[in-house]
Amino acid sequence: MKQIRIDLRSDTVTKPTPQMMEAIVNAEVGDDVFGDDPSVNELERKAAGMFGMEAALFCASGTMTNQLAIRVHCAPGSEVICDGLSHIYLYEGGGIALNAFSSVRALNGNRGRISSKQVEESINDANDVHQPTTRMVSLENTVNKGGGSIYDFNEILKIKKVCEQNNLILHLDGARLFNALAETGESPKDYGKAFKSISICLSKGLGCPIGSILLGTDDFIKKSRRFRKAMGGGWRQAGYIAAAGIYALDNNIERLKDDHRRAKSIGQMLSRKNFVKEVYPTETNIVVLELQKNILAADFVSSMAENGIFCISLGEHLVRFVTHLDFTDEHLAYFEKCMNSINIK
Repeated sequence: MKQIRIDLRSDTVTKPTPQMMEAIVNAEVGDDVFGDDPSVNELERKAAGMFGMEAALFCASGTMTNQLAIRVHCAPGSEVICDGLSHIYLYEGGGIALNAFSSVRALNGNRGRISSKQVEESINDANDVHQPTTRMVSLENTVNKGGGSIYDFNEILKIKKVCEQNNLILHLDGARLFNALAETGESPKDYGKAFKSISICLSKGLGCPIGSILLGTDDFIKKSRRFRKAMGGGWRQAGYIAAAGIYALDNNIERLKDDHRRAKSIGQMLSRKNFVKEVYPTETNIVVLELQKNILAADFVSSMAENGIFCISLGEHLVRFVTHLDFTDEHLAYFEKCMNSINIK
């Protein structure tokens, strides 16, 4: 059997399709720092309109959009409530402390999803000078380290109510929000009504080479733009990249269900293997498996790589696969053949 390379480390590994490259090459550009790049302006208007929000800001990464939101929303000495598996807590370089001089209340939710009851119980007494001031709640949907788990939108609305009652900001790390929407049927505008600010990533399931968008009010985006500049995030002829984002929003959302179908097939294959203790429920494009205690994730990842399949370790016994638009049914068939012949000890 001829070996082929299958990269399932992340959905960030995709290359632009020929159609996306055509959009990039033909983009009309200007200077975004001066505000006159027409493609960037179009992308920001388009994204804001999709979510029914006032304005948007195009940035280099989801980490930047999340951190800008926290920086704008939180004064020094504030506290952010989130799940302990949250990307903003685990994978953004301590940015909450570094950028916003704020602390974190990390909760233990259900595969990365916290409840309104947990949020309510975690709000500090504003009159107690010993405690940081609870200022913001951040949710992640889908949850990366939860295996692509999806929030129940009704629970989000309950959390929104708690935030309103306690004068808290509700932010969404929606890096893979479109994956959730593809499965649940809610609309972007539903989310635009629920959150004060939203970060969406274009370089994950939507297949762009780079870029994320921050959404919110005009005033919030104006402040975020200033902090983006201070972080060194102002860019010039960014319209070439923005054109990829416009193409992705127009063409790459509906096809996310194909990624989910293939991920579920992988989950089913792995669940039948005796070296696998558990496969997390596969709701979207992320498959997380827990290996038996006698098998280390690092060894499993190495064995898979020897067979041309690349994945990553999330812990001593946890492994993640992520499907994407460069992973086809042909690749899925090859994956199955490998799993039928691979020897994991």
